[in-house]
Amino acid sequence: MVYSKQVMDHFSNPRNVGEVENADGVGEVGNAKCGDIMKMSIKVENGVIEDVKFKTFGCGAAIATSSIATEMIRGKSIADALKLTNKAVVEALEGLPPAKIHCSVLAEQAIKAAISDYYTRQGIDPTPIVGEIGECDACHE
Repeated sequence: MVYSKQVMDHFSNPRNVGEVENADGVGEVGNAKCGDIMKMSIKVENGVIEDVKFKTFGCGAAIATSSIATEMIRGKSIADALKLTNKAVVEALEGLPPAKIHCSVLAEQAIKAAISDYYTRQGIDPTPIVGEIGECDACHE
C-alpha cells in the first residue's frame, strides 16, 4: 500500500495522543476483530472543543486518521465538530487506500461518541443531536 506524505507524517508524528484530564466526554469505537479501536476524549468550554486527545490501537492509517481528526476539531464548536465527515478526514490526509477508508469512518464515529458522552453527562439525550453511532461496516466483514 502506498500512503500519502500526510498519512506518513501523522502516523510517524501523531498529534494529541493521550487522554484529556477530567474529560467532559469520552468515546470509544472500533472492534478487536478488525484490529482498530479508537478512544477520543474532549474538554468543552462554552460549547467549544478546547482540548481533544486520542488513543488508538490499530494500523498506521487508524493512527493517522485519529491524529488529523483531533486537529480538525480542536477549537471548533460542537456543532462544527459534528459536521466532520470521514470524507473530509480522507481529503485532509490526501487520500487513503480503499482498504483503509474504514479508519476514517472510525475517526468520525469516535468524535461523535465523545460528543454523545458529553451530552449524556449534561443530562441531555444525545441521539437527536448526534444521531445513532453505528458500527463500522468493515468491522463485521
